[in-house]
Formats: sequence, structure tokens, C-alpha cells
Amino acid sequence: MDLRTMTQSLVTLAEDNMAFFSSQGPGEMARRLTGVFVGIREQALGLEPALGRLLSVAHLFDLDTETPANGYRSLVHTARCCLAHLLHKSRYVASNRRSIFFRTSHNLAELEAYLAALTQLRALAYYAQHLLTTNQPGRLFFEGDERVIADFLQEYVTLHKGCFYGRCLGFQFTPAIRPFLQTISIGLVSFGEHYKRNETGIGVTASSLFTGGRFAIDPELRGAEFERIIQNLDVHFWKAFWNITEIQVLSSLANMASTTVRVSRLLSLPPVAFEMPLTSDPELTVTISPPLAHTGPGPVLVRLISYDLREGQNSKELSSFVTSEGPRSLELRLRPQQAPRSRALVVHIHGGGFVAQTSKSHEPYLKSWAQELGVPILSIDYSLAPEAPFPRALEECFYAYCWAVKHCALLGSTGERICLAGDSAGGNLCFTVSLRAAAYGVRVPDGIMAAYPATMLQSTASPSRLLSLMDPLLPLSVLSKCVSAYAGAETEDHSDSDQKALGVMGLVQRDTALLLRDLRLGASSWLNSFLELGGQKSHLKSVPKTEPMRRSVSEAALTQPEGPLGTNSLKSLKLHDLGLRNSSDTTDTPELSLSAEILSSSAPSTVNFLLGSEDESEVSEAPEELNSKDRLRGVGSAFPEGFHPRRCSQGAMWMPLYSAPIVKNPFMSPLLAPDSMLQTLPPVHIVVSARPGRWSRRGVGLAGAWSARRKALPGSREEGKGESEAAVRGAPAGGKAWQRGD
Repeated sequence: MDLRTMTQSLVTLAEDNMAFFSSQGPGEMARRLTGVFVGIREQALGLEPALGRLLSVAHLFDLDTETPANGYRSLVHTARCCLAHLLHKSRYVASNRRSIFFRTSHNLAELEAYLAALTQLRALAYYAQHLLTTNQPGRLFFEGDERVIADFLQEYVTLHKGCFYGRCLGFQFTPAIRPFLQTISIGLVSFGEHYKRNETGIGVTASSLFTGGRFAIDPELRGAEFERIIQNLDVHFWKAFWNITEIQVLSSLANMASTTVRVSRLLSLPPVAFEMPLTSDPELTVTISPPLAHTGPGPVLVRLISYDLREGQNSKELSSFVTSEGPRSLELRLRPQQAPRSRALVVHIHGGGFVAQTSKSHEPYLKSWAQELGVPILSIDYSLAPEAPFPRALEECFYAYCWAVKHCALLGSTGERICLAGDSAGGNLCFTVSLRAAAYGVRVPDGIMAAYPATMLQSTASPSRLLSLMDPLLPLSVLSKCVSAYAGAETEDHSDSDQKALGVMGLVQRDTALLLRDLRLGASSWLNSFLELGGQKSHLKSVPKTEPMRRSVSEAALTQPEGPLGTNSLKSLKLHDLGLRNSSDTTDTPELSLSAEILSSSAPSTVNFLLGSEDESEVSEAPEELNSKDRLRGVGSAFPEGFHPRRCSQGAMWMPLYSAPIVKNPFMSPLLAPDSMLQTLPPVHIVVSARPGRWSRRGVGLAGAWSARRKALPGSREEGKGESEAAVRGAPAGGKAWQRGD
């Protein structure tokens, strides 16, 4: 069904339902149902012309005729999914509204949720039109007056986002992925409630399982809580949440269910310089120095995985690098006969927003790769931000890559073909490691496989970043915090000195006591939520003073009276209750390594699309200094008269900007590298999209293709939010399936 036909059908059904419910008397439900269908009709009629204009020019931004995908297409497709769902629901209401089994409350709640989503999508369509008119022809990323980017960000952060995380969660994706997204979102908001109660993994994880029931049965509460979390909690919360998979119990269970391999060994590469031959003249060598940035010389951890035991993998020289993983036993099962060395080697760099995860959480699918490909895999455990910002991770990955090239015989490979593979942040590091290898003059990999890589971390506006408003895993604010940490804007030590003093056994005892307490409180809270859903407002007995119940994010928000703007008091309360630590002092831009200093020629930027850390007083005073006309003078002026998108429940929050020209460095944002550098890249295989029944992948050559992708597919699925996710997000061919390598 084309867009115009779909819109007209929806409008006709909305008018029919309006007429029916308006004739049902002055009841509250009839009034609300009439109002929601009035809104659906208004938003559908307003959205259809905007989507038509975007669709008429979307083909101009495709990579080629075989890849009809970009951010504008994805935005249109997402809006069509919302219209299709409302059309289906409106038909259902029209057919069943007279039935005694018609669930009025349920259908009303779903219609209201999707109406809110449709209203916000209409705002995004107007933003996209504004980008088209203000940007250079044929460009996806905005290149011009950076005040427009600042206006875009300030307008963007005020939009209501909770509607996309409640009943509408994942509506734009294939139905098979929605239960997974709902599970993640419920776990996230429940984890957020217990964050700061007990920061070690297993206690807060177990408590979340028992107290997350009300978020499962109350989508509106889940959406509101999700919005508060992504808006206010710092990068350390996301680091803790993403590292749940690193917990020993969970990682052990995952490995028990994964492929059994003959070799799985954690190696520690000592920080010793070595020589590498130049590709231009093998008689000449260049010194590969150990990582030095921020923390000085230190070992680099890597994990060797091989399905078969191959020659060299049980040598004494390799065994000297093996390091212990604690209680976890090494999976080294010797066979009577060793397999010969493989011709290929895969060097893997894991994702995690530059701030979280290790090779341990990625090990299950790496074992499957090792079996299916029949090659050894070396996965790098690079240091994570904010404790080790750029360029530490790049230095460690480059050092490990060069070590693997030089010692491939120990790893069970002849090294005839070496491939770099990584997802998200790991994809970024695959590109930058290859660029750095070319800058040093040593061997570059024979190919790169990058899944939704982050190639553009610079401040800018694009249609894909519009879609991050509804991203179920990594909204724009979260991406900004990750990139801010990687850029070195957040370097203070957030470790708890009391926790350090407890020691391991003290932490176990403390977590056990807190877990038992949370189980009691969680059971009461869960039962109470069921009673409240039934319309019964029961009051729990007060908790004894010896065991005070700490308030969650939602409890704090609901009990705090709002200030004049409904913003400052609520924000300051959450900052206090959750222990958020703002830093008014940011470190200087970290100094680059030799190759980065030589090749970074981008001019500094005065405005960044990322969020910075400012003094709390400045944050609270900023909204009073800016009236609504000033705040909306840029991007907001793209709205037609009479249209007002829904705003964040926390009011018009002012997001401070900070200057970080380091994100323009080509070793941080490889998309910004000059063509002379991009020509040194090997063939690139980017995983960006899934069509029903098969993966849609794109093999990319050298500078010519990169220049084209700079126009059409410069991007990332996570950090940086570039345009390769245009195809990832519900591509026109029929939805999206997530690919994280497993």
C-alpha cells in the first residue's frame, strides 16, 4: 500500500470512529477516544506531505542502485510502520467497538501511545526537511554554520522520548526482535532502580529480576523511567549495565552452551618494543613501541581461540605469554596429532561503546567463528574509557595487531591472509588500526569486516541521528556520553573508596545482605503494583528505620514537587538521589601519538554535538537565560504554524556543549580522513542490514567507494550514529534483524 492510500484509509477510519464515539455521550472514555482519533487524523494529514517530499529525494542519497538505503529512507519507513499500526488498530476498533468484549482501556492506551509516537515522528520529518534545505546538496551530514548544529541539539533534547520505550517499543522492527528489546528495556529500567544501592554485578542483577515486574506490566511507567535514565545517568551506569555479561556466572553459562574449542587462552603481551619490516622495503624496519598514552607502558591482554589445536599453539614460547583467568579453567585439550597452521588469521576487536565489555562476553560467537572458518582468532582486550581515553585503545590494538603479524606462527597461522573484524567501537578501531599500520609503513590487513562501525564521531546533524530519538539500545544522549568518555572529557575516578576497603569477602557479605533486603522490598513493591493496576491504592507499611528503603528514580520523581518550570527541582533531586557526579573540570585534550599528530590536520571546532560536563549551577541557570523564542529560533522554526511536538516531561533542559576538536582526528573519526589515507585501506566488508532470510552485506574497495560512502553510507550503528544504520533501521525491504556477530 502506497503512502497516500495508507493515509487516506487511516483518515477515513479515524473520522468514522470519531463520529461513533462522539455520539456515545459525555463519558470519559468516549471523550478520550474521540480526542485520540481527532489527533490521529490531524497528524496523519500533516505527516503525509512531509514524508512524500523526503521520499522524492531519498534516492539521491543511496550508495548505488543496488543499495536503496539511507537515513531519509529509514525515517520514512519508520513513519510508515507507525501509520500501518494505527491503521490496523483503527480497523480493529471500528469492527469491535460494539462488542461486549471490546477492551476499551487497553485499546485507548495503545492508540494514545502510537499517537504520541506519530506526533514525534512528524517533528522528525520536519527536522529532516530542515536538514535538506540548509545542508549542501547531496550531503547527509550537515556542513556549515555550527550554530545550526547547536540549535538542532538544543531543540532535539527537549523532545519527549518515553513514548518510544513503552507500548511502542520496537514497532519499526520485525516482530521477532520485539520480545528481545522489551526484555532489555525492562532489565535496563529495573537495573537503573537498583544502581547505586549495591554496585557489584550479581547483587544488583538478581535484585532487578525480582523488582522489574511492574515495568513489564506497566509500559507507560517503563517508558517514563527509560527516558529519565537515558537523560540523567552517567557513563558509569551504562558501563555497569553493559558489563552484566562479564559476570562470572553468566559468562560461564554462556560458554557452557557455546561451541567447544580446543584452545581458549588469555595471553598477556609484555610492553616491549620490537621491530617490523616495512612493506615498501623489507630490508628496512620500524620500531613498534608499546602503548604509552595516559597510563604509561603496560601489558596488552589478548585471547587466542582456535577450534583445532594447531602447530605452534602449544609451544613453550606461547605458553610464556599465558595469564591466569582466576577460577576459570583453560580450554586446552591436547590431541594426539596437531593440525597444520591455518593460512589465515582473524584479529578481532570487540565493541561496547569504547567503555564496556571484554573478549570474554564475545567469546561464545567467536568460538562459532573459529569452528566455521577453520582459522585461529585473536581477540584484543583493549583498555576502556573513561579511565583510558583516546588514543590508549588505538595504541593497544595497533600494538597487538603488529605482534600478531610478527608472531602469527605461534598463533597457529602462516599469516598469508590476515583479517580485522569488529563491531561498533571495534569496527572503528579496525579502521584506525589499518590507517595507523599504513602510516607506519607496515603490513596492513588483507581485509576488514566491520559490523555497524562507528566512523563519524564529530559533531554534526544527520537523518540517522534523528532516528536515535527512538533507538531502543543506544539513544543519542547515551552515545554522546560514550564518545565524551572516549574523547577524554570524563576522566575522574568514580571508584568507591568504601567498596575498596571492604575487600572481596566484605563485598560478598554486603551484597548478600542487600540482596535479601531487596527481595523482601521487591516482593512488596511488585504486589503493590498489581493492586494499583486494579485501581486499588494500597499503602505499604512503613519500613522500619533500621532498614530505610532508598527511593528509585521514578519514586523520587513522583514525590518531588516541581519548580516553576518543572525542571530544575526535578533534575537536582535525581542528581542527588542517584549520586550523579558532575565534573566542572575536564582534562585537556589528550596528546596524540606520533602518527596521529602528523596526520591530524582538521581545524578545531568551537561547538560539539556531544554533551559536556558543566557546573550544575550553570545547568540550572541556563534555561532561565534562554526564552522559548531563542531556543526555537533555528530548527524549531521548521515546524508549520499550529504544530507543537510533545516535550520532555523534565522540561526544556539545557544541554551544555563543550569544545573537543579531537573528535575530528582521522584516527578517531576515520570517515574524516583525507582520501590519501583512505586509499591505504584494504577491501572493507560492512555489515549494515538484514533482509528476510539473508544478510545484506556490502564489500567496499578503496578511496572511490569510500568517497561515495562518505556521501551515502558514512556511519555507525552505535557511537557516532552515522548513516550506515540507515539500512540497519528497518530498511525498506522489510525490517531489521540485529547482528552482533552471534
